[in-house]
Amino acid sequence: MATDTASEFGEVSRRVGIAFRYLLLASTLVGIVTLGFLLLYVFNDAIQPLSADPGWHLTFLLTLVLPGLATGWWCLQRSYATFTTGLVGFFLPVLASLYSGAIAALFIDVIPTLVWLAFVVAFAVPVGVFAVLQRPTVDLPFLANVALVGGSAIGSLLVLPGLIQGLPTVPSGWVVLLMTLGLPAGLLLARNLGGRWGQREGRIAGIAAFLAAGAAGPLGTATGFGAIPAVVLTLFAGVPTALYVAIVVKERPEERHGLLLPAVLIGGSLLGAALVSAVGFAGPESWVDWSFLTSTVQSGDARSVGIYPGIVGTVLLMFIVAAVSFPVGVGAAVYLEEYAPNNTFTRIVDVNISNLAGVPSVVYGLLGLGLFVRYGGARSGTLLVAGATLALLILPIIIISTREAIRSVPDSMRQASYGMGATRWQTVRNVVLPRAFPGILTGTILALSRAIGETAPLLVIGAAQVFGVPDSWSSTIGAMPLQLYVWASTYASPEFYTTVLAAGIVVLLTAMLTMNSIAIFVRNKYQQR
Repeated sequence: MATDTASEFGEVSRRVGIAFRYLLLASTLVGIVTLGFLLLYVFNDAIQPLSADPGWHLTFLLTLVLPGLATGWWCLQRSYATFTTGLVGFFLPVLASLYSGAIAALFIDVIPTLVWLAFVVAFAVPVGVFAVLQRPTVDLPFLANVALVGGSAIGSLLVLPGLIQGLPTVPSGWVVLLMTLGLPAGLLLARNLGGRWGQREGRIAGIAAFLAAGAAGPLGTATGFGAIPAVVLTLFAGVPTALYVAIVVKERPEERHGLLLPAVLIGGSLLGAALVSAVGFAGPESWVDWSFLTSTVQSGDARSVGIYPGIVGTVLLMFIVAAVSFPVGVGAAVYLEEYAPNNTFTRIVDVNISNLAGVPSVVYGLLGLGLFVRYGGARSGTLLVAGATLALLILPIIIISTREAIRSVPDSMRQASYGMGATRWQTVRNVVLPRAFPGILTGTILALSRAIGETAPLLVIGAAQVFGVPDSWSSTIGAMPLQLYVWASTYASPEFYTTVLAAGIVVLLTAMLTMNSIAIFVRNKYQQR
């Protein structure tokens, strides 16, 4: 028996195994070092840290770097979970504030709050129909549920927006956001925390979130910050940060020391900024500044151009891509895994979905051009056409990742649900989808992070190469990758290559790495559970 095993596996050598292990380690390190060098090169061109005064570096070294490293080391010595809690507590408000700024820009420059109110009310109708259909006394077939919800959605979208926009008196913009975003956020917070901490604590948290958003509107107007940005920042950054701190303190008291890390980092940053401003130390001559992020100028002058149109276009594209690809992809995956018969046609569909996931993105650009522009009659390069094209691009990826997540649900759980008298739709809704949701969400976020960096499909469908901020869904759209392409091709000068282009790459990489980090965090969090 031992002789047969040796003949199958060959000669056993420990040195070969050790050499193979270190070869893998070396290849990994080479890739990491190469990527780090490229990122450092781009970061140096965009931020130019060496252009700051030595006193500026010394100030932030003493107020931010050294205290941050010492606090991080202290948290790590207590436990890895404490250190992770501190990191999340720091990046959550920072990243949430950045995305809150993008959302506020949409309501200020792109989406009128009255239009938003109309579509929210129209969306509430099918949601109400869906809630009624979930009652135990209502047991309709799956296709009947889909027909009722879909019909109510189409009808409300065709009728209600026009009625609401024709009203003689409408509330102010921040009040609309408070009622359409703050009220649902407060109710959702009260419901979720009520089940975890008790009904009283949940209601207090929900009311506090709603009142904080309500107070932010007048406060933003009084300070000149703006009512709409203040409400959005409170709801999307302030409330999540406060909720995270409350959860750590109440549910994970052994990790509450980690909250000292974000306090030191944020406090050190503010203290350092105050000191360098008081003393007069000059900071880095960074190209990634507020003017670059908010400017809409598109010209050959590197000092005046901005990436704001690309940021707004990218955010709008991601909304459309997610709204189209997520329900279609998840629905197709659920059907293929739970309802489709195992026959030749299903196997052909499986093979084609796998092949479509590897098709070059420029092919999807041609598909969008032919399907939506030539045969659909839509104007080329518009927001809806670009979003639908990118949705087709990532649709196979979402379907594949969703199917893998559904397959990971043990079949014994399905059989237990059937044994208790549940229908197939009830089993899918109450058993399969809740347990597969972390994998579905992770795959969707990674797919969106791919779509956010695509340029070829936008070029093929005729997206604008000199563009401004879109003001409607039929406006010609641009995105950050396309704007970088225009800067590299149209304004091909050393000044653009070494400054503006590098700054745009840093902004785009920040968005992509943030989405990937969120996906990794969600996956690890639910895997631990």
